[in-house]
Amino acid sequence: DENPVCSLMFYWDPMKRSVRIEGTVERVPEEESLHYFEQRPRKSRLGAIVSHQSTILESREVINQKYADLLEEYKDEEKNIPKPDYWGGYLVRPISMEFWQGQTNRLHDRIRFHKLKENEAIDSKCMHQGDRDWVFERLAP
Repeated sequence: DENPVCSLMFYWDPMKRSVRIEGTVERVPEEESLHYFEQRPRKSRLGAIVSHQSTILESREVINQKYADLLEEYKDEEKNIPKPDYWGGYLVRPISMEFWQGQTNRLHDRIRFHKLKENEAIDSKCMHQGDRDWVFERLAP
């Protein structure tokens, strides 16, 4: 939550393609997280309680036992399963997105989309208008 700047990279080796996204990130509001949590399957909600993601586990048996205990505690389908405080999501707001297609001759195809900056002029020779405030340009490999 302290650093709102983010980048994401997705690479598909068999297809020789990648997507790189840069932008800002913010936590999804608590009300939205709660609404989404309540729509999830019951067993997934219980799993979220016992699985505080990326914490170190003593063993698989420990988490399995905690899950079994929760199944027993919440066997009454009417009993509300509370959303853990640590459970929620993040929203990425892209500023730029680059699409890369690898080529065997190393003349890879790269196209970058980015939000038009204030006072930035569109040079229709290299920079082209996309939807709304997005522009795109081809990059050298």
